[in-house]
Amino acid sequence: MLKISELRMREVINVIDGRRLGLIKDIDIDTDNGKIQALVLPGPSRILGFFGKEEELIIPWENIVRIGMDVVLVEAHAENYARYSYRR
Repeated sequence: MLKISELRMREVINVIDGRRLGLIKDIDIDTDNGKIQALVLPGPSRILGFFGKEEELIIPWENIVRIGMDVVLVEAHAENYARYSYRR
């Protein structure tokens, strides 16, 4: 069994291009059925974080390939990064 606090300490890696997407910031959970819907990661870095609101990268649960001891592997094609919506 995996605790959410343990999951949040793992780095997310895209298996398509090997890109590090960052650490898990939050998790979207469907409270009606108790299932994880998506992982929430910090969005692209901004200049010292001063300009605008912080964006978040949402990775749908169905795009998770494997949860390892130290990392979470996801499949996100570079041309489809836009579909992994950013929210403010």
